[in-house]
Amino acid sequence: MVTIPVIDLTAFTNGNTITRQTVIKQIYQACHEIGFMYLQNSGISKDLISQVFTHSKFFFNLPLEVKQKQAWSDEFSNTGYVGFERERVDPNKPGDLKEALNLGKQEAVEIDASILTFYDSCTELANTVLQTFALALSLPEDFFITRHNQQHHTLRSLHYPPLQTPPKPGQLRAGEHSDYGSITLLFQDDVGGLEVQTTSGEWIAAPAIPDTVVVNTGDLMQRWTNHLFSSTKHRVMIPSDNRLKQSRYSIAFFCHPNDDTEIACLESCQKEQSPIYPPILAGEYLLQRLQATYGNS
Repeated sequence: MVTIPVIDLTAFTNGNTITRQTVIKQIYQACHEIGFMYLQNSGISKDLISQVFTHSKFFFNLPLEVKQKQAWSDEFSNTGYVGFERERVDPNKPGDLKEALNLGKQEAVEIDASILTFYDSCTELANTVLQTFALALSLPEDFFITRHNQQHHTLRSLHYPPLQTPPKPGQLRAGEHSDYGSITLLFQDDVGGLEVQTTSGEWIAAPAIPDTVVVNTGDLMQRWTNHLFSSTKHRVMIPSDNRLKQSRYSIAFFCHPNDDTEIACLESCQKEQSPIYPPILAGEYLLQRLQATYGNS
């Protein structure tokens, strides 16, 4: 039975050479075998996370016409409010049973000090993870960090409302998909529903574990590493019990490389097979994926 590993970051951030190397190996193994992990001692305070969830719930409780004043308008900015069923992360299925608010760094600055602090804390955690990736792949330790230094990241608050009517055939809270960028940090409540697909095609639950952050690798990291790191399919299921009447909230931080970064197979990742993908600019890839996600809505 494949399980998602729980990894303590303290041994990397505060440890000696040996303990750091142990964490680097654990992270490499997690990204290689399943593409998901739980990180303990992330450096982001519980109080700050709680504040961001409170802000998120306040926003989603606003009247629809107020939320629509901040409506998502195009894939070039990829910011704003995304209405219920507006997005379909699996383009072959009906719209997702969720609503979302996407913020870039500039929007975070304008909204609230706690949101900006959280954005910066997520950036710092993402950079630590990217540092471990570089060391695991025998690259200079700032290799990935310097290619993410323009902070083209997206902070996304998500709300999955209670279902008032039966879902359409094949409709989920979030359809089967992989993430588009380098890595994703996920903070979720305890309602549950997230499932991850293993390499054998089996779906396993990824419930909330207290005081951890879920981290997964995205498509661009998979392309960079020639599939050494997996961009794993995942989904959010509709609960079959009383949780159907509960809202589910989560907050995702999508970490993207600078738009002009060429994502080409790394030399250290070509030992076992030649490059699977042609080079592509990070910004170009993101636009393609967003157009597919929103194009049929």
